[in-house]
Amino acid sequence: MSDKNREGKRTARERLAVEREKQKAAEKRRRTLIVGASVVCVLGLAAVIGVVAANAGKDDKTAGPAVAPSGAQGKNSLAIPVGKDGAKSTLTVWEDFRCPACQSFEVAYRPTLHELADSGQLRVEYHLVRLIDGNLGGTGSLRAGNAAACAQDAGKFRDYHDVLYANQPKETVDAFGNNSKLIELAGKVKGLDTATFRKCVNDGRHDSWVDKSNDAFKSGGFSGTPTVLLGGKNIYQDQTMTPAKLKQMVLEANKG
Repeated sequence: MSDKNREGKRTARERLAVEREKQKAAEKRRRTLIVGASVVCVLGLAAVIGVVAANAGKDDKTAGPAVAPSGAQGKNSLAIPVGKDGAKSTLTVWEDFRCPACQSFEVAYRPTLHELADSGQLRVEYHLVRLIDGNLGGTGSLRAGNAAACAQDAGKFRDYHDVLYANQPKETVDAFGNNSKLIELAGKVKGLDTATFRKCVNDGRHDSWVDKSNDAFKSGGFSGTPTVLLGGKNIYQDQTMTPAKLKQMVLEANKG
């Protein structure tokens, strides 16, 4: 083989190697973008429309005093607890029922959260906010938050919470702004669709409470939903977090 031919083949191999490296880099960037999109619900949207998510509170305030749902705890009674009071670890979750990233979190982590809560290892405190209403307009975040609080009054919060995420409409479709839809979904939770629940939903009994929770989210300096804190530390922004890793963190913390 001539030197010229050998040089040509070597050059071709080098070009192929360079092209493969470019493809690997492109794939890595693509995966990073996908992970980022699934972790943060509101920040990307805020950038597009020129609104910072945590400041998207220019929506109309609901009238009346903030009426906390039965059993609400924490500062200003803004947390709905799920799990046993004696659990050593506490997971704080700030969520918006219209937020697709919140749904992604719930789908991925729900089995682990249920397991840890039911076994007494973890207590989950849910805070309901209405960021998407402020960004896209509509009232679905508020109405769904109120309905979930009404479900808490009936002792059915966790089941109804899970039903709402299982039936979440597209972020841009304000289906949860319709109380009849929220009442229809209550039919999927045994014993929830009662006259008392319907009145609570239609009256917006806990609307001002949801607004107060939303204000607390903004004043807390959080930037998007879901915001997930374990023992006060923001853990969900870590892109390496998995349900298995969260479970291990809880079990390790409980040893102390």
